Amino acid sequence: MNCAVVVPRVPMGATVADVGSGAGLPGLVWAIARPDLHMTLIEPLLRRTTFLEEAVEALGLDHVTVVRARAEDVNETFDVVTARAVAPLEKLAGWCLPLVRPGGVLLALKGRTAQEEVASSRVSLHKMGATDIVVSSHGDLRVPTTVVEVTR
Repeated sequence: MNCAVVVPRVPMGATVADVGSGAGLPGLVWAIARPDLHMTLIEPLLRRTTFLEEAVEALGLDHVTVVRARAEDVNETFDVVTARAVAPLEKLAGWCLPLVRPGGVLLALKGRTAQEEVASSRVSLHKMGATDIVVSSHGDLRVPTTVVEVTR
């Protein structure tokens, strides 16, 4: 549920990349909830990409592509780039912001320290091309999902 509560923030028909998709969170969840999205799951590890490919096939998600690569090796841009539990914000932004088309957003699913991560990396995020940075909470969960939204 902590992944699903963010999906209403994604525009209809958007191209979306999930960096470090791992077990498919949030990418597979978003793809199931939103068949209008064009989802790319980016994961460098063979074992995980094999799982993701099998899951995509078993679920009949023909709008999902699995890419075995590191984010910095992907030469494509997306309307939305997301990641969950991948790296500290500054490092994550270095990998993800080049994948965000101008006017698009990085939706980083973060923990309770999101505000502190933004405060300590705001200057470098702007140097990387961020035009706006917003921290928000989503969902009526025991622990709401905290998202750092970085507009490029």
